[in-house]
Amino acid sequence: MENSRKFYVDGQWVDPVTANDFDVINPSTEEAIAVISLGGQADTDAAVAAANRAYDSWSQTSKAERLELMEAIAAEYERRSAHIAQAMSDEMGAPIDFSNAVQVTAGTGHIGDFIDAFRDFDLEYAPNPDSPGDRILHDPVGVVGLITPWNWPMNQVTLKVLPAIAAGCTMVLKPSEVAPLSSIVFTEVMHAAGTPAGVYNMVNGDGPGVGTQLSGHPGLDMISFTGSARAGILISKNAADTIKRVSLELGGKGANIVFA
Repeated sequence: MENSRKFYVDGQWVDPVTANDFDVINPSTEEAIAVISLGGQADTDAAVAAANRAYDSWSQTSKAERLELMEAIAAEYERRSAHIAQAMSDEMGAPIDFSNAVQVTAGTGHIGDFIDAFRDFDLEYAPNPDSPGDRILHDPVGVVGLITPWNWPMNQVTLKVLPAIAAGCTMVLKPSEVAPLSSIVFTEVMHAAGTPAGVYNMVNGDGPGVGTQLSGHPGLDMISFTGSARAGILISKNAADTIKRVSLELGGKGANIVFA
């Protein structure tokens, strides 16, 4: 994979500030299938800075402009669906039929649903017809950090990235380091769709590294995390000093072992 060792910052694929190679293992074969780089503080800072630079302009875009980008993402995602399916099959060890029929289509469905919902969503409206001068405005939260797990990669990535685009937020995505390949292809989708530089950034890394750096970063206004309850507790504590919004979807507390 051409961009596996690179990060996506400010509209460009860039090398890590310091090389830190990490093997991606296919669980079904237990063989290394790719090598990525794990980011450090300088990489995280660069991505957050790019997102902050892009925020002033992107947050002021119209609903029509955001919809246009979302529709372009949908078209490019569909065009690259076979590549995304293969990447998920490789990184998760999932059967390719399952990856094609279920994993990829989860992302397709979410993208389409967000587009449909946003078309009918009013960013500004009068809540009371008797008080036409009163207005409710929906403003973006700001710059957000998005941390996704290894299972259901495109389900989770699209659930976080597309609503952030619709809201007018800029973002930094950190996918799971053990299943990053589909997110690299998704990042190529975002680039090909014409996402303005800095609106979407992606840095690979592990939880103690880039995950911790994002959750405690003063340049982020919100962190959205899906993963274990243990990690969610740590993220909440780390985010407290900067008083950012924290959205958690937590699991990892009730695993089942199936003997067959």
